[in-house]
Amino acid sequence: MKYRSNVRARFGLLLATGAALSLCLGPLAIAADSPASPATSKPGTSAVDPRSAMTGSWNRYPEIDETPRPEFPPPAPIPSPPLKAQYKAEYEARRKAVQEAEAAGKPLYTHYTACIPDGMPAMMMAMFPMEVLQTPGQITIIQEAYNQVRRIYMGAELPAFEDAEPLFWGHSSGRWEGDTLVVTTLGIKDSVRFRDVPHSNQMRIVERIRMLSPDMMEDVVTVTDPVYLEGPWTWKWMYKRMPGYKMLEYVCEANREYQDESGAARLKIGK
Repeated sequence: MKYRSNVRARFGLLLATGAALSLCLGPLAIAADSPASPATSKPGTSAVDPRSAMTGSWNRYPEIDETPRPEFPPPAPIPSPPLKAQYKAEYEARRKAVQEAEAAGKPLYTHYTACIPDGMPAMMMAMFPMEVLQTPGQITIIQEAYNQVRRIYMGAELPAFEDAEPLFWGHSSGRWEGDTLVVTTLGIKDSVRFRDVPHSNQMRIVERIRMLSPDMMEDVVTVTDPVYLEGPWTWKWMYKRMPGYKMLEYVCEANREYQDESGAARLKIGK
């Protein structure tokens, strides 16, 4: 199958570099427990049934070397994080070290080296395909890479920052605002860092997810953190539907060679 071969090709590229990228949707206001029904659309429109519009398999848009569709311009590059002055130097030094190590073919140790999953928000970039499931009171997102599973509880009360157990995917609550699913996530482990950006336990991730058409979806992500960031850090991801795609098993067990922080060579042996 075309999609399966593409997935394996991306996986091979990831193993070859050994590096991290370290670096929904629709709809009208309806009750969270409304039964799902097939998505519908009228000719010439992008109308979809909000109760099941997101359900299915999705891939990032555009893929590498894919020519974007004229009606769906690709999202702008993710901007640099608005880090406070006292944290910029360390962040920039780390990013430079990562780039130099990758250029030399000796990537530094990262969570990818250790076969540790992305966590939030990185799992939503759809490095590999992802599956969205809508059930009463809950939206489940499964990322093929590392078999990551994220659960968004509709209308749930989130814990206070100090009470939120640190997790890879955090604690997520969703609600509908017109045709947009608004998801708030907090409680991300300190070691889970998107593009190497540090964060505190006060980090909040807000996503505004909506259908652009029956087969296109977008996720506008805004990260705030009063401890590390000067202001909001916002970017957009886009996805295209993958009709008929069946999620593959992903088990990270390959050997990896890398450099630790001191520059010494190390070998991680998968089991």
